[in-house]
Amino acid sequence: MTFTITVQPSGRAFQADTSETLLAAGIRQGIGLPYGCKDGACGSCKCKLVSGSVSHGPHQAKALSEAEEAAGYVLTCCGTAQSDLVLESRQVTEAGAFPIKKMPVRVSSLERASHDVIVLRLQLPAADAFQYHAGQYVEFLLRDGDRRSYSMANAPHTQAAGPQMELHIRHMPGGKFTDQVFGTMKEKDILRIEGPYGSFYLREDSNKPIVLLASGTGFAPIKAILEHMAHKGITRPATLYWGGRRPADLYQAAWIEAQLGVMANLRYVPVVSDALPEDGWTGRTGFVHSAVLQDLPDLSGHEVYACGAPIVVESARREYVAAGLPEEAFFADSFTSAKDKL
Repeated sequence: MTFTITVQPSGRAFQADTSETLLAAGIRQGIGLPYGCKDGACGSCKCKLVSGSVSHGPHQAKALSEAEEAAGYVLTCCGTAQSDLVLESRQVTEAGAFPIKKMPVRVSSLERASHDVIVLRLQLPAADAFQYHAGQYVEFLLRDGDRRSYSMANAPHTQAAGPQMELHIRHMPGGKFTDQVFGTMKEKDILRIEGPYGSFYLREDSNKPIVLLASGTGFAPIKAILEHMAHKGITRPATLYWGGRRPADLYQAAWIEAQLGVMANLRYVPVVSDALPEDGWTGRTGFVHSAVLQDLPDLSGHEVYACGAPIVVESARREYVAAGLPEEAFFADSFTSAKDKL
């Protein structure tokens, strides 16, 4: 059975049946609902159910609690319509939605960036074959039907120099995909991807100062956003806080230092949580999200773009909103589906 889904305040509508989630139906019909993991784990797609009935599939309580569900909130990534619906949701279509495509890509290089991070570069079929916003991600389509999600680390304008995609892959021992990347994958291998996905990209209609918060390989989409800002001449004040356990986890620190030379509006604050004496670390220590509040106890006038481990993103969201950050000014891409299980 097919139902009509109307999204307020935009008034846009689309059709969904009981065999697909609201998010999947919206994406298929070009409706730019916000989302992140598509897994029922991050809560990025949460919106208000104004009228109608929704049935939820499996999801985590941190994404949608029983109290929130009782208050009329739904997750579009795992909710299916049981009637005509009216949803209240922040739209992401104002910046333009790009078509989602499946395509083959060829491995052009694998560069070891640290002991457990590889920079994977993929050759695309053609320069105009794949359009995306800096900060979005693609999914690798594995042979058994599983998928693995990774953010593009290069901004779209870099395609002009050659149709390539840069991804930062952290090794998770025993992981179906990352064991392949770190073990058997070689140049010229053919992979299949689908995308772009995600609503994590710079909102360019604002002049607020920006906090860019990254943990580990959460730096990848942040790097793409910085490249995009430099290319577009966006001079809003931006501070990058990048956290790792040890200094080597900040695997592209040299790239950032070079960027500081061309972006006068950019500051960089590296934070290390578990440095050893032999590291000789003299910089900031502790949790990276806490370093932001140490420097900026009042975030009411900022926008935050956060990417990395779920515990970092969730803690940042909670503590930053308590520090005055408007909820709608917190944009996040949480690695909720990157467990890369067997």
